[in-house]
Amino acid sequence: MDTAEAAERFVGVWQRAWAAHDVDAILQLYARDCVHRSMPFREPHRGHDELAEYLRWSFTDERVEDVRFSEPMVGPDGVAVAEFRVLSQVSKEDPQTLAGCVFVRFDASGLAVESRDYWHLVPVHTEPAPPMFLLGRPGRPQR
Repeated sequence: MDTAEAAERFVGVWQRAWAAHDVDAILQLYARDCVHRSMPFREPHRGHDELAEYLRWSFTDERVEDVRFSEPMVGPDGVAVAEFRVLSQVSKEDPQTLAGCVFVRFDASGLAVESRDYWHLVPVHTEPAPPMFLLGRPGRPQR
């Protein structure tokens, strides 16, 4: 599978699965021995078991209202990047917006072998300051 096809699949499944908290669908995007980093100074999640544990923890008490991923930008050597924005509410707290980007490296079969997220959270529902680099590009459809 070429990188562009893998990246399109990755953002499409992530967008739908995050909204539904479908951990199994997300895990199908990753190689069994994947390495996922959520934020640069956290310990990585290695393999499906650690990634599943992290995802379940992340989704606990989260009520998702809207998830949006940009079309991915594809680079050399199986690497792609995409922006995302999530409107949610956690428990009985005020609404929150999480916005960030994911960097992914795919193997030849189209599975993510390594991913790294950078994101920021604010305690309101809002859109990131325009224009976003990928989400706000003219002529780029938003998912």
